[in-house]
Amino acid sequence: MLHNSCWIGVANLQLRFVRSNSKGFLSSRSSLWNRINIVSSSANVLWGINNRPTCASAKDNQTDYACVSINSECMDMSIDLGYLCECNSGYVGNPYVLDGCTRDEVYHPVQQKANCSRRCGNISVPFPFGLEEGGAARKLFQLNCTNVTSSTLQFDRGHVVTDIDFTEGVVDIKLTSGLEEGAFRMYRSGEPYLYASFGEAVISLHWAAANLTCQEAQKNHSRYACVSANSTCLGVDSTDCYVGYRCKCMDGFHGNPYVVNGCEDIDECTKTPGICKGICHNDIGSYQCMECPHKTEYDVTAMQCVSRKKQNLLIGIVIGLSVGFTILLFVMSGMLLLRRWKRDIQRQLQRNYFRKNQGLLLEQLISSDENASNKTKIFSLEELEKATNNFDPTRILGRGGHGMVYKGILSDQHMVAIKKSKIIKQDEIDNFINEVAILSQINHRNIVRLFGCCLETEVPLLVYDFIPNGSLFGILHAHASSSFRLSWDDCLRIATEAAGALYYLHSAASVSVFHRDVKSANILLDANYTAKVSDFGASRLVPINETHVVTNVQGTFGYLDPEYYHTGQLNEKSDVYSFGVVLVELLLRKEPILTSEIGLKENLSNYFLWERKVRPIRDIVAGQILEETTEEEINNVASLAEDCLSLRQDERPTMKQVELALQFLLNKRLNSCRTVQANKEEMEPFIMTKVQHSTENSNVEFLSNKATVSSYQPGLEHEFMSSATIPC
Repeated sequence: MLHNSCWIGVANLQLRFVRSNSKGFLSSRSSLWNRINIVSSSANVLWGINNRPTCASAKDNQTDYACVSINSECMDMSIDLGYLCECNSGYVGNPYVLDGCTRDEVYHPVQQKANCSRRCGNISVPFPFGLEEGGAARKLFQLNCTNVTSSTLQFDRGHVVTDIDFTEGVVDIKLTSGLEEGAFRMYRSGEPYLYASFGEAVISLHWAAANLTCQEAQKNHSRYACVSANSTCLGVDSTDCYVGYRCKCMDGFHGNPYVVNGCEDIDECTKTPGICKGICHNDIGSYQCMECPHKTEYDVTAMQCVSRKKQNLLIGIVIGLSVGFTILLFVMSGMLLLRRWKRDIQRQLQRNYFRKNQGLLLEQLISSDENASNKTKIFSLEELEKATNNFDPTRILGRGGHGMVYKGILSDQHMVAIKKSKIIKQDEIDNFINEVAILSQINHRNIVRLFGCCLETEVPLLVYDFIPNGSLFGILHAHASSSFRLSWDDCLRIATEAAGALYYLHSAASVSVFHRDVKSANILLDANYTAKVSDFGASRLVPINETHVVTNVQGTFGYLDPEYYHTGQLNEKSDVYSFGVVLVELLLRKEPILTSEIGLKENLSNYFLWERKVRPIRDIVAGQILEETTEEEINNVASLAEDCLSLRQDERPTMKQVELALQFLLNKRLNSCRTVQANKEEMEPFIMTKVQHSTENSNVEFLSNKATVSSYQPGLEHEFMSSATIPC
């Protein structure tokens, strides 16, 4: 093999073959090469048989005449190199060996390999071309899918295929850089040249199925390429010689003639409207034109047969238009009156709902409270319908415990979440009014802000600030494929913030609030993953001098306080129990109702308390927690959760103690020096040992950094609360 890395001018290049065994003659089974590979960056090599100067002199001495194959011919070289042998037209192979020139029988009309890939990105590669061996009719038709993303098809030499046209038998390609027009040569060992190029920057290649005439190809049915019915054979010629034959669908058919039933009928009547100046009837491979029926004529504009014009056509049109306009006028007038009547009825109904839902009283409360007017707004139904695209189902964020939540965009582009009850029941209505009553008084950074409400519907609508990152439950129990995970630092901070919000609710100066549905799904996370306690539809207002209320049991299974469930007495310790379940969720990353190893449903709190007794804490908490914190800190949080989950309410800590305990752990973890020494004596004994709740002082004070309840008029509030809350 020769390699030439630079341009060298050589007048002659001689290759000398030396026989290794000088005895006897070279037989047809000789190991002499049948081709010579010469690798060069820029060289043209011509070679010939130079033991005789011409074909005529070589034929005179048949003993050493090189063109021994039948169907081969001798050609004199244009320069003084002797002569060459070539297979006759229509034959391929080696003319220098006996029977070396054969007819082209390489084409396979049936795909040799099943389930071959036929797509390169968004490009379909039809038979006889293919993308893998066995998927093409012959090696010359095998393409390479070099880039699925950009849908790049190439021949072996790197030429990019841009189009394959069966109708014209053409493949359009882009030449690789450095090749001139006409330089395309596609060679495969044992196959003829079947591409004839023409064109410019993007050249078009006429291609043939085989180097045979149509008459020769049709004699061998097992190798004949035109397998589709309604296909025909055509010859392919280049500017120099005959290339071979190709297939084409007959007139009136289109498709791929190289596959069975590939040529399909063309419906000329549909494809070419107006092809007939009358009625068009499609036939297989053709179509028929028939005259228009009696008393009709062909309309060039409408491209169909229409009735002939009559003398009274104008009169008919005038009468028809007059009657039509009269009817249309009556219909439109009736629709306008009906619409106005419905609108008036709807407005009256909205006014009735507004009064029923204590709208007038709420307006007085808001107008008389300077702080409340800055945060609470009464919306009209029309405003909220516009904000939610008429409560489009695609705007649904989820279903809460007391209604469907929609995403809305107000006219000032403020993003809000709008809660709308789906069940029309009086207790549901009371729950909504109850939530308005509670949230309109609350101002705390870790409690979801009530932006406003709408009282013009049978079930009031509540408008909150939109919280973009969903709920703590959604993140803790997301699918395993989710890439986002809350760190232990974030979990500890979120728990501290939620505990602070509940402590604020329990210890408000004028009225205490028992949430009654504390769970991770009701702890929302804003853009900065700050906790926002939400969903106050089940909450209860409690006078400051009372410690509990008797209510119908309400809450979520898995979080529900057992003592509250059995006695119906709701107090602040019921929220503490539910918060304890949330702490266990943060530690174990399990849902509040889980399936045991034997397939039974079980409360997470029961599972935790039992496992806490029989196994060390490190064996039951989530692996991520073990990686991010110390066993001492895990034990501290687990002990706090265990105390919150005490079956007896009087053995549980208060939310103030829970918040202080979590705040102490958070500050200690962050190496903060802001811990107040006065609170340390109250926190550390609770963390290290179980709190003696019998000595607890019920009169607690807010920490200095907590927000206070906004000011309001006691008289109006008392009247509104008494009419809005649920009688239980």
